[in-house]
Amino acid sequence: MDFAKIIERAKNICLSPQSEWQKIAGEEASVQSLYTGYAMILAAIPAVAMIIGSLGGRYGITMAIVTYAITMLVLFVAALIVNALAPTFDGTKNQISALKVVMYSMTPGWIAGVFNLLPWIGGVVVMIASLYGIYLFYLGLSPVMKNPQEKSIGYTALVIVCYIVINMVLLTMAMSMFFGSAMMGASLLR
Repeated sequence: MDFAKIIERAKNICLSPQSEWQKIAGEEASVQSLYTGYAMILAAIPAVAMIIGSLGGRYGITMAIVTYAITMLVLFVAALIVNALAPTFDGTKNQISALKVVMYSMTPGWIAGVFNLLPWIGGVVVMIASLYGIYLFYLGLSPVMKNPQEKSIGYTALVIVCYIVINMVLLTMAMSMFFGSAMMGASLLR
């Protein structure tokens, strides 16, 4: 995807999601094209804003890189979960479709990540945008994963719980590795 297409997709998924999900459902894609042509680019917005917002401090840069890497991993794992749960909610298993619905629903949160330039306010804006992303996820399940619309609420709720748990576990591991290393380095300097 070129930048004009990325901007167009981001605008459409946020402002006219019903029709955009129909387009997305019919598009051919690969894991590589979805990551390199969309996710890796938009997910860089919050990371770059975090670096700038921290004035390029070492911890800000490290946290931005760690958060970006975890985002890419969580995106993939969440898509595995969406795909695995599809039959439970009378949907059709398709790993690419699962990745599409997870990835495109993260768009508002990634765009709002520009507000990481303002650390405390930015967190609130990103949270609100991410809640809208949950709504987008709900809207996208039926057309993309082919489940009955009435089953999308339960499907969404279960995936969101799994997503939160995965994020918390990975962030806790990353923080303990990051701060554990920093504390060990500081003790060696004494």
